[in-house]
Amino acid sequence: MKDFTNDAPEIIKEYLYYLQTVKGKSSKTVDEYYSDLRTFFRFVKMKRNLVNSDIPFTDIRIDDIDIDFIRSVTLTDAYEFMNFLLRERKNDSSARARKTSSLKGFFNYLTVKKHYLDKDPIKELERPKEKKSLPKYLTLEQSIELLNAVDGKNKERDYCILTLFLNCGMRLSELVGLNYTDIRPDNTVRILGKGNKERIIYLNPACVEAINAYMKVRPVDGIPAKDKHALFISSQKKRVSRELVQKTVYKYLEKIGLDSQGYSCHKLRHTAATLMYQQGKVDIRVLKEILGHENLGTTEIYTHLNTSQMEQAANANPLAKVMPKKDNK
Repeated sequence: MKDFTNDAPEIIKEYLYYLQTVKGKSSKTVDEYYSDLRTFFRFVKMKRNLVNSDIPFTDIRIDDIDIDFIRSVTLTDAYEFMNFLLRERKNDSSARARKTSSLKGFFNYLTVKKHYLDKDPIKELERPKEKKSLPKYLTLEQSIELLNAVDGKNKERDYCILTLFLNCGMRLSELVGLNYTDIRPDNTVRILGKGNKERIIYLNPACVEAINAYMKVRPVDGIPAKDKHALFISSQKKRVSRELVQKTVYKYLEKIGLDSQGYSCHKLRHTAATLMYQQGKVDIRVLKEILGHENLGTTEIYTHLNTSQMEQAANANPLAKVMPKKDNK
């Protein structure tokens, strides 16, 4: 994505710097916020006929947006923007919900933090209802089969990657960013999560064994200084990339016949969470800390029930064995 410092107006730059330096948002998240704000102000300029009709939407510049223009924004503008996203850009509810959050965050900052606005014009803007789907995950048997499928010249590394995903519920970015210096003698590991937030999680015996086995064969020579502490090293003697880890996961999923069923690195995170909750009986609040969720509501999706649990619940009803009385003839 294009660097926002090149074409963002000063008032939006100020907000994005605030998100990055004060709120600790990642560069990727800040870029997404800018993309959302830029789309909104492009729409408003187009709606008000402030640009030539023959200019493509993506070429509409917003570097002239100032506080006076922002003061003119109304709640109607925001709802018309949501309609534009739905009808013209075919954004689903989750994409529209994210853009709603981006707008509300920006206008709240201008009103509450900077006092540039006397009143937040879009305070009453409601988030679209998002369709909540259950997370896709591997069963315990499929997880074991996936681990048993590992082979090849990088088998120790690949096995360790899959083990950490399935046991710790790490995000892809968290696993790629791991350094072996993050691992402590007490078998805990420091993880740098979303928004540069740190958390400490415990490594179970399977993780410790996998890490120890990999460290015996991990490349040491020829690694550039910037990657010398990286836990996972590629064949090019660099820190593994997100793409390499994704390809590795897909390779073994394909090997056990799950390649076309919507599984991914993130689904392995879902698997870890689901197995810990359903079979390990881990408290939902503890699970929240392990996964690095900001809100408990995000973690509660793992409280979904599978069919066997529902069957057990039905059979546990004390009336389950009460049958209709037979007529005596």
